[in-house]
Amino acid sequence: MGYLLQDSRKRLLPVGTTFLTAVICFAVPQPPTITKQSVKDYIVDPRDNIFIECEAKGNPVPTFSWTRNGKFFNVAKDPKVSMRRRSGTLVIDFHSGGRPEDYEGEYQCFARNDYGTALSSKIHLQVSKSPLWPKEKVDVIEVDEGAPLSLQCNPPPGLPSPVIFWMSSSMEPIHQDKRVSQGQNGDLYFSNVMLQDAQTDYSCNARFHFTHTIQQKNPYTLKVKTSNTLVLFFCFSLLLISARGVTETTPSFMYPYGTSSSQMVLRGVDLLLECIASGVPAPDIMWYKKGGELPAGKTKLENFNKALRISNVSEEDSGEYFCLASNKMGSIRHTISVRVKAAPYWLDEPQNLILAPGEDGRLVCRANGNPKPAIQWLVNGEPIEASPPNPSREVAGDTIVFRDTQIGSSAVYQCNASNEHGYLLANAFVSVLDVPPRILAPRNQLIKVIQYNRTRLDCPFFGSPIPTLRWFKNGQGNTLDGGNYKAHENGSLEMNMARKEDQGIYTCVATNILGKAEAQVRLEVKDPTRIVRGPEDQVVKRGSMPRLHCRVKHDPTLKLTVTWLKDDAPLYIGNRFKEDDGLTIYGVAEKDQGDYTCVASTELDKDSAKAYLTVLGKAVVAVLTHLLAGPAERPDRPRDLELTDLAERSVRLTWIPGDDNNSPITDYIVQFEEDRFQPGTWHNHSRYPGSVNSAVLSLSPYVNYQFRVIAVNDVGSSLPSVPSERYQTNGARPEINPTGVQGAGTQKNNMEITWTPLNATQAYGPNLRYIVRWRRRDPRGSWYNETVKTPRHVVWNTPIYVPYEIKVQAENDFGRAPEPDTVIGYSGEDYPKAAPTDVRIRVLNSTAIALTWTRVHLDTIQGQLKEYRVSKSKSLRRGLLTRFPGDRNRGIVSRLFPYSNYKLEMVVTNGRGDGPRSEVKEFPTPEGVPSSPRYLRIRQPNLESINLEWDHPEHPNGVLTGYNLRYQAFNGSKTGRTLVENFSPNQTRFTLQRTDPISRYRFFLRARTQVGDGETIVEESPALLNEGMCRAPAAGLAAGLGGRCARVGQNLKVREFGGPQSERCEITMGPFQTRGLNPSTHLFLSLVRVFPYSFFFPSIFLPAYTKNHVDIATQGWFIGLMCAIALLVLILLIVCFIKRSRGGKYPGKSATRHLLCPWIQYPQVSRDNKPLPNSQTSLDGTIKQQESDDSLVDYGEGGEGQFNEDGSFIGQYTVKKDKEETEGNESSEATSPVNAIYSLA
Repeated sequence: MGYLLQDSRKRLLPVGTTFLTAVICFAVPQPPTITKQSVKDYIVDPRDNIFIECEAKGNPVPTFSWTRNGKFFNVAKDPKVSMRRRSGTLVIDFHSGGRPEDYEGEYQCFARNDYGTALSSKIHLQVSKSPLWPKEKVDVIEVDEGAPLSLQCNPPPGLPSPVIFWMSSSMEPIHQDKRVSQGQNGDLYFSNVMLQDAQTDYSCNARFHFTHTIQQKNPYTLKVKTSNTLVLFFCFSLLLISARGVTETTPSFMYPYGTSSSQMVLRGVDLLLECIASGVPAPDIMWYKKGGELPAGKTKLENFNKALRISNVSEEDSGEYFCLASNKMGSIRHTISVRVKAAPYWLDEPQNLILAPGEDGRLVCRANGNPKPAIQWLVNGEPIEASPPNPSREVAGDTIVFRDTQIGSSAVYQCNASNEHGYLLANAFVSVLDVPPRILAPRNQLIKVIQYNRTRLDCPFFGSPIPTLRWFKNGQGNTLDGGNYKAHENGSLEMNMARKEDQGIYTCVATNILGKAEAQVRLEVKDPTRIVRGPEDQVVKRGSMPRLHCRVKHDPTLKLTVTWLKDDAPLYIGNRFKEDDGLTIYGVAEKDQGDYTCVASTELDKDSAKAYLTVLGKAVVAVLTHLLAGPAERPDRPRDLELTDLAERSVRLTWIPGDDNNSPITDYIVQFEEDRFQPGTWHNHSRYPGSVNSAVLSLSPYVNYQFRVIAVNDVGSSLPSVPSERYQTNGARPEINPTGVQGAGTQKNNMEITWTPLNATQAYGPNLRYIVRWRRRDPRGSWYNETVKTPRHVVWNTPIYVPYEIKVQAENDFGRAPEPDTVIGYSGEDYPKAAPTDVRIRVLNSTAIALTWTRVHLDTIQGQLKEYRVSKSKSLRRGLLTRFPGDRNRGIVSRLFPYSNYKLEMVVTNGRGDGPRSEVKEFPTPEGVPSSPRYLRIRQPNLESINLEWDHPEHPNGVLTGYNLRYQAFNGSKTGRTLVENFSPNQTRFTLQRTDPISRYRFFLRARTQVGDGETIVEESPALLNEGMCRAPAAGLAAGLGGRCARVGQNLKVREFGGPQSERCEITMGPFQTRGLNPSTHLFLSLVRVFPYSFFFPSIFLPAYTKNHVDIATQGWFIGLMCAIALLVLILLIVCFIKRSRGGKYPGKSATRHLLCPWIQYPQVSRDNKPLPNSQTSLDGTIKQQESDDSLVDYGEGGEGQFNEDGSFIGQYTVKKDKEETEGNESSEATSPVNAIYSLA
């Protein structure tokens, strides 16, 4: 029997085994719950008995019944069927005979007690079947060589489906590869049949799972028909040579058929897509998903890339997949449309519910699937519509709401979610209980905890309605929750840190409307276990009696256990060891050296300490001398080297160690030097442990050895010892040959043979030399040889890129080394002689093309083929390169510009360089979407309008069909609705009439072609907050009042008083705006350039103001002042124009004119009526100023013209000329248009 607890959300929780005894004394009523059942699709072995499982729990114990095919199944009437005791599991026994097939059907289990009925899922019972293969006569299959072929298997329909594999009649597996493979349907597919396929027969085999039997189909026999047979006689033997010219064919699909198909798969299962293609040569298969990548982490290619498996399919995996079958003759593609459906799956599975009388609750049953599953509610196994009415229950779709439940309303509810692909069935009971609180924990628990550790006091409880639990300490005080205490919903009280003052008796009290229950828990806080003096590292003499300390402090009420470990393994305490606040070792030996760990433990905690014991064989005095000598240093050099036991190939070297300087010597390094090949250079010979001072050294022949020794400790290496006396070994023939032999051409008519030479210890004798032998790679070829002393030899007059067999053998005066291995090298390469042909271009999109070509014949490459290289550009002068490594005949060229005409040519390259270029191919790329316009400029001439100007895209990528402008007003975080304007492709200006002078505007502009819209450029209109205002007088003088102005027409010089430099803006004859002003700023303004003259008005000193101040433009004094200034300027202009028209020439060069009208700059013409360098002539002969609006010198900014601190303009307002040029132009001035007008007057 199972028992349940209830948490604060009215869900049932299992009770732990700790409290099982208490729960048995308090068994609450519980409706049935199914705990175990057989799978829905249940296939059984006909040779065994059948067990259909159904287990349930509840109080009282449930009784069980079954239905079969929707009707009551009377177990008692069938002697072969029985039901296990206290269980619903059916046992069908066939030991006395019977047919298992008679019991196939759909079974469902019902578990009942006084509080409801629970249902199992419907279990579909089927008996495994292994039918025999139908008898059939298989004729010999005749097929042309190179033709496709499929051998059908058609296995008998077993249950479950058998595993299919192909073998020969002699039980040899059929070799499978990308040409021959087995499909998922069991058929054997040949992409193309070859002559060797007729050397065996083919039999389909089916292995059945339950019966463990294999059934074999009658084998197929193939007869492959070839094209031509040529009979030749040679050397008195009859040779049959098949001159088979198999025609190469483009791929075609053998499965699936056609160019497209569809496949449906259920969510959560594996999707298997398959494409099998024929063709000569056998095609390669590649898989793609339209519009994206293959699902990452879920895909696997099988059956030589012919099958694509996607595991655990989800709705995101639906779409179009296509397989591409390709060989050198072409490619073909098949599209598979995948639709993902779904059997029902849970979103919210209904949970058991316990309610008290009068409480409310709800059962929720939410499921999803494709199509959307239908939800059906049942109560105690019957449709809820047919159950007796219950006023406290309301069904609302996937939810049942309970209000004001009463005793007697307990029942088991079933939720069935189903669609065409399956169903889900869940049981959830509603139990209405009226139970006073009960404490389920043992009484008077004792909890021990180490001081400052976290601990938890448990108090499991039960009741209906759900009781309220509170904790108290020592029977008084407030409820414990907060600070160091945390009360959990399940009744536990957690302490973050147990302190001594937390000791005491804790009481948990559970209360509901029916009563209360309480239990006590006693908490004891113990002192921690600590090792106050642990063992220390020691270095002791062999035979001494070391002592390792282990003094422990612990809580006296806890039992202490002290154990020792040696090298992390338990230490056996024998007669040589004694424990007494430590460990004493009698007669220590070398085997006692190692790590010693003291472990002190109680029932609650433990502590440990470790030390390393070193055992030395030296005298105690020597050890003390080393310990007291001071800090560790590098060892002293070894001394007194001696050579003994002299032999032809060995010698014993003995030395006396130097002082280790308080750090034991760990290694000795023996080095040698020889005086023939590298005199004076020392080489490492061997390395030995620090415990030895003598070693037998292996020697090489014909070396005059000299040795030295270096000592090493943990600090470093000693100085080398004084070298030993020399020892000369006798010579011998070499025992090894050079390594790293290779042959490669450096020019087209040679081959350079190189190798790694032997060193001094490998020469073995005097006059070391190398015998180099080579021949063309032909068993009948003759060997050539040359003897050299350097590790290099060049063979000349070689054919182009021909393989050679090479041998290099070492030799000295004592003889030759063993026969060397043969190495294959190649003579030099020449440039390829042929270019790729039949270059074909297929445009994929606006930026990529697919390229195919006919491979260059290997005989024309004249070397090792490295790559095919494609050069593409509009002129082939600066073409971009695309490389295709290896021997291939197709590739993709990408990163092209749309709507462009390209020229393309190919070359093949080898190690020498490029071959001849192929025929130039021209192709256009289709239109694409354009790039963004080059710029989008925004000007605000006034508060009523905004001018937009843009330039065409840098890359139109096609024929522009227009522009699309979207804009919206915004003010802070608020935005207005988006408006759209469409323009013709030639329009690059637009004026927007503002409806709101306060808001700013955001503009989105993009160009478009027939393909679609291009990239968007986004700009915003400037901010208008705290803007200064300038108004221009009627005469054309404008007053600029700010650090920044909108550029509209004429030029205005603006500078803050005392600022470092001025700024320029363009204005029209009207108001203009400046932004970012300081309200106290004073400004200097100058107006320049009124065509065709350049005017430099005297600087005007004006105060800046903002909208936050009084608008002085409305004040009378300001209007009068502006009118006076405008009138004064107008009079000065009239006087200057009259004097200019009447005076003709002015004496004193042109100085007088500048004195009368210093702000006018007059145009000048040279004596030969040619324009000066700073002017240009129009079509009607008038002189025009160079269109350079950005020169700072022209506006008094830079050069000689500057503003002084008092606001005056320093320097002349005219363009400077040297003396000679000025004098030469006095009588050749051009008549201005103003003079002509006054002359007519």
